[in-house]
Amino acid sequence: MRRQTLWIVMSAVTVFLGTTATYADFVDDSQVQLKLRNFYLDRQLDQPDPTKPQDFGSWSQGITLDAKSGYAEIGPVKVGVDVLAQYALRLSGDRGDNDYVMPYNYNSREQARDNLKVGATLKAKIGQTELKVGEILPVSPVVHFDPSRQLLTTFEGAWLESKDLKNTKVTLGYLDGINARYENQVHDFGLWPNELNTDKGKVRVGDSESMLIAGVDYQITPELVASYFYADVDNIYRQNYLGFAFNKKLDEHNKIATHIRYFDNQNSGDAIYGEIDNQALSLKGAWTHDNHTIDVGYQQIFGDTGNVNAMFPTLSGWVPQPYLVNWSVASFIRKDERSWSLGYTYDFKDTVVKGLTVTARHYDGSNIQNNNGTRGKEQEDNLIVNYVVPEGKLKGLGFQWMYINVNYANVPGFVDLQENRVATTYSYRF
Repeated sequence: MRRQTLWIVMSAVTVFLGTTATYADFVDDSQVQLKLRNFYLDRQLDQPDPTKPQDFGSWSQGITLDAKSGYAEIGPVKVGVDVLAQYALRLSGDRGDNDYVMPYNYNSREQARDNLKVGATLKAKIGQTELKVGEILPVSPVVHFDPSRQLLTTFEGAWLESKDLKNTKVTLGYLDGINARYENQVHDFGLWPNELNTDKGKVRVGDSESMLIAGVDYQITPELVASYFYADVDNIYRQNYLGFAFNKKLDEHNKIATHIRYFDNQNSGDAIYGEIDNQALSLKGAWTHDNHTIDVGYQQIFGDTGNVNAMFPTLSGWVPQPYLVNWSVASFIRKDERSWSLGYTYDFKDTVVKGLTVTARHYDGSNIQNNNGTRGKEQEDNLIVNYVVPEGKLKGLGFQWMYINVNYANVPGFVDLQENRVATTYSYRF
């Protein structure tokens, strides 16, 4: 009854269409979850300047209603509605700096006590083609939602995906705003870093009202997929992406997963952030043998980008780019940077602690071209422990601990840091 009551309210969106369609599937095929997330973040900075923050972080409790309807048939079109309501309450004291978890007021230098984000999406489907309008959580090489903090980074606009062509997925998107993970309202697009003045070659403040996306994924063979995507953040940058992924199960005990990804970034329109000429090449291979997985990655940043924004273009709000193989806290996206990574994961699936996985990974970046003509380095080490209760009354209860250690050598403006993140998650399905 609780599910039916919820969807009776949401099904009203289709009444104005003047149809006599039945809404049984709209309710019966719905998926409603209440997600609980307790999230703790603490970052310690090796900051030599005592006037600057030495640490920041927060402890918060989040609750999310994720409601996805089924589809009501209106002639040849199937229509539905999704609702995502996110709320977080800070449980810790105000640490006095932005931890990218809660809204932060730079004038009063205060964190918000709580954060509420509500979004809705109207979806329409014909065959294997689906159009979504409203709040969008894109998963693509050129724009991606962010689940790394307490609340999600989401976007506003329209998103179409079609699988009607054999072995092919076509993606088209138009986004006109972003609601970052630590904000509670939609903003235009900007570029990080976003300095407050334009003196001495620094980045100017600027924004873009739209982002266009077009892409295609083609399944060449059961193991090999080729992808091409294009994006244009109006008056900031345009991006071309080409990628190949090869995944194969060798036998009952062994499988491999590899990919190669290439980005080309150029300034667009009025170029409000100045010249952008940047390319990135990423390669990764992973071999899994029973419970063990070893992965190796290599990444290189190219381009003649000047002093204005000499790195891989990243949207304000610190929007992630997980399609870069070495994307992490240190990011490894600076001018001329070459980086490699080595990781090992053990899955305890055949032991008494089934549900536990442990990952250790090292990143190493060098050859960073600084504005003063010198070269810099950055390194990062991660230890990630995940446990999900596999059975019983607490099935699905999850725990995660991430330890992150970042070290810089001759990278102006950045200091070494150590960070701990602890998250406890649980989802209740209605």
